[in-house]
Amino acid sequence: MQPQQKFSGSGPGSGDQSGAIVCAQCGSPMPPEMRFCRACGNRLGEGPAEYTETVRLPNSAGAPGAAPFYPSVNAPLARQAAGNYPGRRRLGFSGMTWMWIVLGLFFASGGGLSMLVKNVGRIPRSGVTFSAPRSYFGVDGLKSADGGVTFDDVVAPGLPADKAGLVGGDIVTSFDGRAVTDESEMMDLLRQTPVGKTVEIIYLRDGLTKKTQMTTISEDEFNRLKDVFNKRPEGRGKFGFDSDRTTAIRIPETKTYGVRIDYVDSNGPADLFGIKAGDIITDFDNVPIRTSDELLSRVRRALPHSSVEVAVLRAGQVLKIPVTMGRN
Repeated sequence: MQPQQKFSGSGPGSGDQSGAIVCAQCGSPMPPEMRFCRACGNRLGEGPAEYTETVRLPNSAGAPGAAPFYPSVNAPLARQAAGNYPGRRRLGFSGMTWMWIVLGLFFASGGGLSMLVKNVGRIPRSGVTFSAPRSYFGVDGLKSADGGVTFDDVVAPGLPADKAGLVGGDIVTSFDGRAVTDESEMMDLLRQTPVGKTVEIIYLRDGLTKKTQMTTISEDEFNRLKDVFNKRPEGRGKFGFDSDRTTAIRIPETKTYGVRIDYVDSNGPADLFGIKAGDIITDFDNVPIRTSDELLSRVRRALPHSSVEVAVLRAGQVLKIPVTMGRN
């Protein structure tokens, strides 16, 4: 604490200030009864207990018609003044409260940045398949094959591949005038093809080149046709065999193509109408059968209680056997 200086003045405005003191901090003269400097708020020699006591001048606080006294804003006691002190107020938050506020703002800004990054479009990388809208032609198990792209079966009746006469095992080599060598090329072509466009398909079956026309459909139409078939009131056909116990046969030397039945259900439709284990089914209801999945698909779409003609190869002989289908 700095000592205060005595002051005596006789100039204008000094008044009777004999014995007055001068503030050691700002140099302002003050009456000796003052406990702090009215100009800067510096305390004038009191102890700690006196420091926080409110001081009022005889001609100020409590005097009729006199305005209350407020210390300078920069004074140490200025922020402790009570009542109507017009200076700025501090927010009443503790240090821990401020820490939680800062942390909350930090995590909120981090979440906003994460959402922004997710919504920013990225350039597709080569080799990555994205779920962009594309045309559909209604096959399952699309995969690369020697000389083109093949598939396991046609999904349901009425789909473009079904109308075009394609069956599981066919190898597509050209789509809409463009050569196809693998699955990724086929998917790219389907994404580039407008829905509803009629395209030319060149494919291989049993080593022979064939052509057909096909009109693509949208994903919604594809799903609708599948649902119509799956909810068909007539139900699905039953042949009486184990689809997991079949073998695809492909022998170009003898031009033998089909699916061998390795198991026949006892008293099932196939058994009752003369189909035997070991028979190679080459055609089912006049549709070429080249994959096990295609055979199962054709069995399911056959109407229950209808009669279908099954062509089988048995001991080197071709037999055509009519079979009345059961209901699955």
